[in-house]
Amino acid sequence: MVVDDSVVVRKIVTDVLSEDPGIEVVGTAVNGKVAVGKLEQLKPDLITMDIEMPEMNGIEAVRAIRGTRSRVPIIMFSTLTERGATATLDALSAGANDYVTKPANVGSVAQSMESVRQQLIPKIKALLGRPVTPPRGAAAPPPRPAAPRTGPGKKPAVLVIGSSTGGPEALARVLPALPANLPVPVLLAQHMPPVFTRQFAQRLDRLCALRVVEAVDGTPLVPGTVHLAPGDHHLVVRANARAAFTTSLNQSPPENFCRPAVDPLFRSAVAAYDGAVLGVVLTGMGADGRNGCGEIRNAGGTVVVQDQATSVVWGMPGAVTQAGYADEVLPLDRIAEAIQRHLAGAAVLNSATTMAVGGRR
Repeated sequence: MVVDDSVVVRKIVTDVLSEDPGIEVVGTAVNGKVAVGKLEQLKPDLITMDIEMPEMNGIEAVRAIRGTRSRVPIIMFSTLTERGATATLDALSAGANDYVTKPANVGSVAQSMESVRQQLIPKIKALLGRPVTPPRGAAAPPPRPAAPRTGPGKKPAVLVIGSSTGGPEALARVLPALPANLPVPVLLAQHMPPVFTRQFAQRLDRLCALRVVEAVDGTPLVPGTVHLAPGDHHLVVRANARAAFTTSLNQSPPENFCRPAVDPLFRSAVAAYDGAVLGVVLTGMGADGRNGCGEIRNAGGTVVVQDQATSVVWGMPGAVTQAGYADEVLPLDRIAEAIQRHLAGAAVLNSATTMAVGGRR
């Protein structure tokens, strides 16, 4: 179901989606109130939802739909503005699953349609790529066990996190559960456009004991601060001759169709910290982060990923798991505990090892 108060946008979205043989537009609505009224009759598999509409806006509609206990996936249509970013993050907090940005400053209907086609169709297919509940009698395939290590594990000196679809809400649950005295710096790549990342960092900072900032080039990395990659920039770790670590931003080509991307962040952390890295991959479509996690594990670091049951889309964590790079595959509500265990556990393990060696001498 396509929900938008603009007749032009409704037509563009409907025409683009109808061109795909795997998608049928079952109906449209001019505002949230009409959409909620049509929900039971149309029973859509997915809803695209405008934000600013008369009578009932998109955020109110998401709350109303979730209030009926419906878990139908909802993709918000938002504008690439401060106000649009704030409203989109509010909609995600209310229960929307993902968002696309409306075509802006494009010269033709054809360009608008192409923009919608490239953004929206892959997200629809990712969100509907697996049944909400497995078929009766079917069990989810067991995660592939982690590949055997070739060397000893290393105490993590940095935490790097990657996420995409469903990531904003996943991060809003994981990061507030971490203490202010976390012993390592944190770097985070969430697939998100400019403007959105600044707003998202401010929102997380209000929720967390940790300090959360949108990353700025050249900032020293210190424990207890989270650096969020800004939209349209890769975030990487730079080590200087004095063995001091700082953030570095660049606009190298997108990787895995994304900028910021997870892989360059993870690779740079491995190189800077000589593999003493804890990598976490949360919900998201695609396979960004898989290669970076391979490098983390090969260098002696540790990888934790979100499980399929609690992921909005099990693309990224699934790719890491299927490649055999995940040390642990956990539900979302156990990720923060695992992070603290690996950071503290590694320190305890190292002290115990030192004491044992000292005793033998």
